[in-house]
Amino acid sequence: MNYFVHPQGLCETTDVGEGTRVWAFAHVMSGARLGAECNIGDHTFIESDVVVGDRVTIKNGVQLWDGLRVADDVFIGPNVTFTNDPFPRSKAYAHEVAVTRVEAGASIGANATVLPGVTIGPRAMVGAGSVVTRDVPCGAIVVGNPARVVGDVGDR
Repeated sequence: MNYFVHPQGLCETTDVGEGTRVWAFAHVMSGARLGAECNIGDHTFIESDVVVGDRVTIKNGVQLWDGLRVADDVFIGPNVTFTNDPFPRSKAYAHEVAVTRVEAGASIGANATVLPGVTIGPRAMVGAGSVVTRDVPCGAIVVGNPARVVGDVGDR
């Protein structure tokens, strides 16, 4: 095994890249794919139909639900919430979930919420606490509820 799983972590998939670290109380389900050199924080949950690229940082308390595609070099801050069902009901499960994409180099601040089916473009930045309800353009900085473009990352 060329990756690390904390003794209190649960990693049911073997599709994990070299150098990735899965910390305590994280749960990675069978079928999930984790790239190389990722850091999966405490109390993170990763469902089966999730793909995570290389060098991704997922801070504590994040849930990644089926249909999420995370590209390389993405930062996902503490307690970020992703969703995959636009009309959730108890005991009525979606037959198909929306595919949500976080493109290469994007960063999502703490406690942001990302609604199903959106794409966060390459190098985009989502401010802490923002609610992302629609696609975020490449390199845009978005904040608020709903998240709105307030700037561009430029060379940052």
